[in-house]
Amino acid sequence: QELIRKGIPHHFRAIVWQLLCSAAELPLRHQYSELLRMSSPCERLIRRDIARTYPEHDFFKGQDSLGQEVLFNVMKAYSLVDREVGYCQGSAFIVGLLLMQMPEEEAFCVFVRLMQEYRLRELFKPSMAELGLCIYQFEFLLQEQLPELNVHFRSQSFLTSMYASSWFLTLFLTTFPLPVATRVFDIFMYEGLEIVFRVGMALLQFNQAELVQLDMEGMSQYFQKVIPHQFDSCPDKLILRACQVKYNPKKMKRLEKEYAALKSKEMEEQIEIKRLRSENRLLKQRIETLEKESAALADRLIQVLQLFPLFPLF
Repeated sequence: QELIRKGIPHHFRAIVWQLLCSAAELPLRHQYSELLRMSSPCERLIRRDIARTYPEHDFFKGQDSLGQEVLFNVMKAYSLVDREVGYCQGSAFIVGLLLMQMPEEEAFCVFVRLMQEYRLRELFKPSMAELGLCIYQFEFLLQEQLPELNVHFRSQSFLTSMYASSWFLTLFLTTFPLPVATRVFDIFMYEGLEIVFRVGMALLQFNQAELVQLDMEGMSQYFQKVIPHQFDSCPDKLILRACQVKYNPKKMKRLEKEYAALKSKEMEEQIEIKRLRSENRLLKQRIETLEKESAALADRLIQVLQLFPLFPLF
């Protein structure tokens, strides 16, 4: 753990990442070439997005670049083995990083492992329920460890999802320059999503004094322009602070149960609202029917009275 936190040497990354996630044992490895011969319903969506993935990196520059081609291959192959998730925007940045380190077949195997064993599949499901859980857990850490900043965020209606969603979905690959983001990814390969919580909290700790002075627009700009380049020359400083962040796995598990109960209650309430709306709609229809029947009876009564004018009306 200590060695990985210090950074995996570049020439060892490919083999170490594969070993850490047991990618070599993946049965799908032998199906990769066959998957490439198949067509996927996600192909147009993937083609559209890969041009936006690391557009400044030489490996991915140009529509006909090798990088874009192998990135398309891996994303298409995964969309075929996991029809429920298919393709999700943001996942291409993770695959792109893998392709900078290893051949496409190996990158495919590592990505499948990350999706299956590192909670990424839950994050990228169409419902994105896992992202909601991560945001809920992160808000708890923020409230517990940085209460003043939490109050300021709330007063400015600066939602956690506005700045932290991309941290979880792309593992900081769209936040930091690659040398810093890759250091975080090294640790992710060993420790999982815990490092995203730790780095996120470390960033807020470093920047609390500045953030509490800013309004919503100012904070948005600060997250986009200032925070990404604070550790370009000293990623060790960020990693060290992140490793010092208080993180209790038991508490996070408890929060997961809390969140599941909240969502279950919300779903029950939504079902009840739908039931009441349905009943209300049926009642309205019944009232309309009764009103029509009442009007028809009144017309018939008038017709009867017109036929027998000798009878006095009371």
